[in-house]
Amino acid sequence: MKAQQFLDAMASTANALDLDAHMDLISKQVRVFGVPGYEIIGHQDWYNQCEYEFSNRVLKRVSYQGLNIVVETLREIMFMSIETVEGSDGAKNVSGIEFIIQKEDDGIWRVSQERVLPEDELENEKRLKKL
Repeated sequence: MKAQQFLDAMASTANALDLDAHMDLISKQVRVFGVPGYEIIGHQDWYNQCEYEFSNRVLKRVSYQGLNIVVETLREIMFMSIETVEGSDGAKNVSGIEFIIQKEDDGIWRVSQERVLPEDELENEKRLKKL
């Protein structure tokens, strides 16, 4: 699975509220940085959040737009994308995300690190794309 297929799978499993399939895309060693109010989010935190959002239908839709591959090796890909999360209450959150996905020992690509980009870094990224 490459970066675009990974993003498609992240969105489709979240939109289907399929907790097991969604969490199968998340490494047990995942670390998430840059979420306001949290230093680091791990696998259990991610699971708990998804379990709550999926079972209570808090999530309306997740989508990804754009793909900028930074580094790609046979077992690891670092890339950026714009994530849009829409809540069932009408709230909408748009964030730049830097992902690192790794092909784990079982052959499945999973996110091992995710970083929510600060607004200024996201703007710089957008400007660079125009060059």
